[in-house]
Amino acid sequence: MNIYFVCTGNTCRSPMAEAILKHKNIDGVHVKSAGIYALEGGKISENSKTVLEQESIQFQHTTRQVKNEDIEWADLILTMTTAHRDMILQLFENAQGKTYTLKEYVAPYSSLDVSDPYGGDLNTYKNTYDELNRLIEELVNKISGGD
Repeated sequence: MNIYFVCTGNTCRSPMAEAILKHKNIDGVHVKSAGIYALEGGKISENSKTVLEQESIQFQHTTRQVKNEDIEWADLILTMTTAHRDMILQLFENAQGKTYTLKEYVAPYSSLDVSDPYGGDLNTYKNTYDELNRLIEELVNKISGGD
């Protein structure tokens, strides 16, 4: 299964989600991330990198913008917010039927958005990491047939 995480700039939430899922090393699961407004070739945010290092997750990342070829590649597109989801569905006809917010895909939450740590302190990033880690545990359970 090919899973594509999408956020705004591909510096905070989507690369952390990608790193967390890749770290689980699940056979047959391939992961990429991108940002709707990402600058090509940038770096993961320092606080995202620090949190991943604190969690012993090794990760190399270069920011990427959402591309049609990656939309085609993906079996499942998981966005960080409803605005990201709606924009992907509006821009890419081939995203229909496989694009959801991460939260709406894994469980019925009242809020469908993952909190954005951008500009926050290290603790803010750690809270977003914890949120993503819980959601990805639920995702792994769902895609491996546990739900």
